[in-house]
Amino acid sequence: MAKSLGIFVTDDGNMPHIMGIVKAATAKGSKVKIFFTWKGTRLARHPDFPALCAMAEVAICADSYGKMGYDKSVPPEGLTEKQMSTQAQHGYIIEGCDRYLTL
Repeated sequence: MAKSLGIFVTDDGNMPHIMGIVKAATAKGSKVKIFFTWKGTRLARHPDFPALCAMAEVAICADSYGKMGYDKSVPPEGLTEKQMSTQAQHGYIIEGCDRYLTL
């Protein structure tokens, strides 16, 4: 079974850390799943977000995204409509990952 890492992002000041962690984890063969919520959803507008989506399985809380002032019916670049999710997706990530961290 492949190693897996779940990352829960609640803050919009962590993109350099997220990118570094994902690059390191994937280089070691780990599968990475990331869930963005509350202020962390602002990172969906970061220039590195599409590249992050290409390296990891990414979902964001659509409700939080809307509360940050974005149109939650329009997924940000790098995501599909299905990846605009609910907190239930966060629970699936927790259950399905070997390791988990919050930023």
